[in-house]
Amino acid sequence: MIKSPKNHQMDPHKTSKKKTLGDALPSSRVSQHTALLKKTSLTKKRSASQKGKNSQQTPEHIRTLVDFIVQKLDAGKAENIVTIDLVGKTSFADYMVIASGTSSRHVMGLVHNLIADLKKKGYKPHVDGETGDGNWVVIDLIDVMVHVFTPETRDFYQLESIWKPQ
Repeated sequence: MIKSPKNHQMDPHKTSKKKTLGDALPSSRVSQHTALLKKTSLTKKRSASQKGKNSQQTPEHIRTLVDFIVQKLDAGKAENIVTIDLVGKTSFADYMVIASGTSSRHVMGLVHNLIADLKKKGYKPHVDGETGDGNWVVIDLIDVMVHVFTPETRDFYQLESIWKPQ
């Protein structure tokens, strides 16, 4: 038996489990939801030393990057591409780009091509979900967040409804 600081006996086989949002979601959705929470819980932008090429970008450079991303996603036949201006709404990014692929395979193709093109331009994207099932991949470029979903996953999370202008 393990004794607590108050000299109460605790049963090592008995655990108290806090209910979390993950308990309410199907297990296949938990890792995707956790990834979203990690991304959206950032309250401060990273310092310039962590930004790589993305540091100290002007609004014009950021808008050019967004246009480049949208162009590449469109060229890859992504569907329902939406750009959301987050300036003044949050500190973790200035823009969010949301797009859908027709299948998990299409999502992964879109992501791999976009990452390769971004790296050619000197960006250092952080990618979350690239090794997952291909239903949702997030590309973090500090000033721009890119979410690429399958249609079902996009419909389930409905990010546009959270961030669209009121």
